[in-house]
Amino acid sequence: MNDHRMAPADPGRSAEPAPVRDVPPGEEAEEVRRFWGRLGLPGLVDVHTHFMPERVLRKVWDYFDALGELTGGVEWPITYREEEAERTARLREFGVRAFTAMLYPHKPGMATWLNGWAADFARRTPDCLHTATLYPERGVEAYVREAVEAGARVFKAHVQVGAYDPADELLDQAWGLLAEAGIPVVIHCGSGPAPGKHTGPEPIARVLARHPRLRLIVAHMGMPEHEEFLGLAERYGEVRLDTTMVFTDFTERLMPFPRHALPRLAGLGDRVLLGSDFPNIPYPYVHQLHALERLGLGDAWLRRVCHDNAAALFALGVRPTGAASGP
Repeated sequence: MNDHRMAPADPGRSAEPAPVRDVPPGEEAEEVRRFWGRLGLPGLVDVHTHFMPERVLRKVWDYFDALGELTGGVEWPITYREEEAERTARLREFGVRAFTAMLYPHKPGMATWLNGWAADFARRTPDCLHTATLYPERGVEAYVREAVEAGARVFKAHVQVGAYDPADELLDQAWGLLAEAGIPVVIHCGSGPAPGKHTGPEPIARVLARHPRLRLIVAHMGMPEHEEFLGLAERYGEVRLDTTMVFTDFTERLMPFPRHALPRLAGLGDRVLLGSDFPNIPYPYVHQLHALERLGLGDAWLRRVCHDNAAALFALGVRPTGAASGP
């Protein structure tokens, strides 16, 4: 088991970046829209947002409040502790043109119920990409197939919370089905903010060895094993990385992205996707955008990451003719 935990960064590992500037809450939506408007984008596509049954989400928030073991023991105030309608309205105000309902089971028998809720949420929330989930259990292939046939466009897998081996033989046919269907899976398989029995690059590498065409989107860029997961993306053409919480002041103090790996990240510019973890983030949404901007990888990289890569992956349409698209 990987033994990474949230801990103060080694000052010799990477230089701490300059803090992201604060934006008053009343000006946040305007600043978010300024960000993508300056890039010539029609909005943002966020592949890592959480919507789930209210009683489940409240339990998640309670877990963060109690500094549960999987939070790494770090204070984690929920910035957008709002009702569902307020949260969807906020994303629309930010100009997020498509988002997800990342939900996940932590025990057998839970995934089918969550998938039913998510299908209903997608029906009543047209800008949410229909999301589904899975768990290693009898019948998983059947309910994954059912979700695919019902129009699921993205799956969520959470190796840390679910405490399962993603290479479990019970999941093998389900992974194969998703690879064949070309449906992306956002998977939390890195060892942050606290390690699990099956987190880290090795278990998911075994899945990819069997299913090299599986469209995995590695949540949180695999932190803290950033470089190992960059390696998997370099090896497998369908592996992508999401930016969720990476590069923010919060995680740079605890699990910094190594500066020497930025050229590798730039080289994967067509397979990095914007993720935020909204609403379960301990800072404003705009902070993630400013953190990406301060990397200095250029406007073309930002355009791909914040919109174009996900728009292509989910066939959302291209930017209007004449939109900025320079190098």
